[in-house]
Amino acid sequence: MKAASVSEIKQELKALPAGQLVELCLRLSRFKKENKELLTYLLFEAHDEQNYIAGVKAEIDEEFDELPRANTHLTKKSLRKILRTTNKYIRYTLSSQTEAELLIHYCSRLKISGLLKTTGTAIHNLYLQLLKKINAAVVELHEDLQHDYKKQVALLTPSKEDAKRSWFAW
Repeated sequence: MKAASVSEIKQELKALPAGQLVELCLRLSRFKKENKELLTYLLFEAHDEQNYIAGVKAEIDEEFDELPRANTHLTKKSLRKILRTTNKYIRYTLSSQTEAELLIHYCSRLKISGLLKTTGTAIHNLYLQLLKKINAAVVELHEDLQHDYKKQVALLTPSKEDAKRSWFAW
């Protein structure tokens, strides 16, 4: 079975009555957890973005508090899982400001945790890639917001002296 294009789906949805649209949405929500989460965001949380961001930050904090620190491999896997979850929540919003804020929070928690010093190059490289992703999101924002977020990113960015030395020195 070949999937229809987005424009074809859009035209078909416009032609459907409201009751049938509700049925389709409910049926869609039964198939995949992400569909249900997206519908939940759009219906209940999209109108209050700051509250949504606070909730996601609380979830990130909770997951960071539960990180397994005894085993480096499990720690790396858990950090990647937290990042996957964070990226999923960012995809729901389609907002550069939300993306920047959540990724800055993730990076600050990672830096505070001290894991950059102990887990090896993979997590350090992940951290540097996230800083690039944050900078890309910040560029899309209004100038006033850019200035505020750039200050926060500057606190997360390793200094030139740290870059010259081994990343273990942070």
